[in-house]
Amino acid sequence: MKGTVFTFLLSATATLLAACGDGGSDANRHGVGADCATADDCNEGQQCLAQFKGGYCGVTPCAGDPDCPAGSACIAHTDGANYCFLVCMEKFECNDHRLLENEANCSASVTFVSGTMGRKACVPPSGS
Repeated sequence: MKGTVFTFLLSATATLLAACGDGGSDANRHGVGADCATADDCNEGQQCLAQFKGGYCGVTPCAGDPDCPAGSACIAHTDGANYCFLVCMEKFECNDHRLLENEANCSASVTFVSGTMGRKACVPPSGS
């Protein structure tokens, strides 16, 4: 029972942090990359991209970086769709609003639609 309560509290805390934002880029403040179960868990017209483990609050489709909140970039994902993912330098920047079991990785091995420009992106784990 304690584990269930702890998991619920941890999930609720992550959701509140995603809703409030905690500084950083505009995308981070608006919860891009946060865990979600439905679009109601995401802010300002973002979708819950349920094809990723733990969900991923984001924008899709995008044709380039101008379609994405500042601090995120349009990525051509291996599943054939384009998504706005957070940009990062280190992995910890990817997981302010994600549970440990759903951590995203900071990767340079992605295709930036508008060009790499020395950036990396927070890529969530595949699968739900």
